[in-house]
Amino acid sequence: MLEMQVDIHGDGRKPYLLMVHGLLSSRAQWKPNVAALSAVCTPVTVELFGHGRSPSPEDPAAYTVAAYVERFDALRARLGADRWFICGQSFGAGLTIRYALTYPDRVIGQVFTNSMSGLSTASRAREPERLARADAIARGGVEAMKDLPFHPRPARRLSPELWEDLLADADLLSAAAVAEALRTTSPELSVAADLSRIAVPSLLVNGTRETPFQPLRDLAAREIPGLTVVDLPGGHSVNLDQSEGFNAAVAAFIARTLGEPAVRDDTETRP
Repeated sequence: MLEMQVDIHGDGRKPYLLMVHGLLSSRAQWKPNVAALSAVCTPVTVELFGHGRSPSPEDPAAYTVAAYVERFDALRARLGADRWFICGQSFGAGLTIRYALTYPDRVIGQVFTNSMSGLSTASRAREPERLARADAIARGGVEAMKDLPFHPRPARRLSPELWEDLLADADLLSAAAVAEALRTTSPELSVAADLSRIAVPSLLVNGTRETPFQPLRDLAAREIPGLTVVDLPGGHSVNLDQSEGFNAAVAAFIARTLGEPAVRDDTETRP
C-alpha cells in the first residue's frame, strides 16, 4: 500500500499533533509553525497524495475522504499513540474534522483554519465546473494548476524564503493526483451538516481578511459545541501570514486541553 510522506518533528515524548495541509500545498505549509509548537507537542506533518514527496496512486479509491481517515488512523497506530491532537488547514481541515467525527475517542483536541471546502454546504450546481477543472488539470499539468485558487504563486505577503519553498514544492505536484482530488475528495469534503456532532475540544484560528469565510466562521461558532475561536488579521493561510499569533493560540489550546499551566496567549479569543 502506498504511503504518504510523513515528517516527525521531535522524539514523541510530547503528545503528537497531526498537521494536514491544503490543496496545492505541502509540508512547507507548516514551516513557520513546527519549531514553536514543538515546545508543547510533537508535530507530525503529512503530505497528501500527489503533493510534495507523496506518491500518486492510480486507484481513485485512495483519494476518498474515508480512505484518508483510515490512513491517518493507521499512522496514529504506527506512532504508538492512543490519542493525539489533529490540525487541518483549508482542504486538509475537511479531512481532519471528518477524522474527529469518525474517531472522537482517539482525538485529544483538534485545530483547524479557514476552510471554504470543509465548512461550505456541498453544492451539486458546481459539479460540472469542478469536473471541467479536473479535466483541464489532467491535460495541462503543472502549468494548468497555476491558475487555481490557493496556488502559492500570488502569496507575496510571505517571506521570500517561505514563498520560494512553497513554489518549489508546487512544482512537485502531480496533475493526475490533483485532478483526482477534485473529482473524488472534494465532493465528500464538507462537514457542514455534522458540525453539531463534533465531540472533541476544538479551536478555529480564523483569518479575518478572508471575507467570504467569515459567515462560515460564524456557522462553526454556532454549531460546534464549546468551540474556541481566535480571530487574527490574516488571510486564508493564517498560520503563515500570522504565524506568531497562530503558534501562540495553538500552544495555549494544547496546554489548556492537557490541563497544563497556561501558555501566554495575547490573541483575542471569543465565541
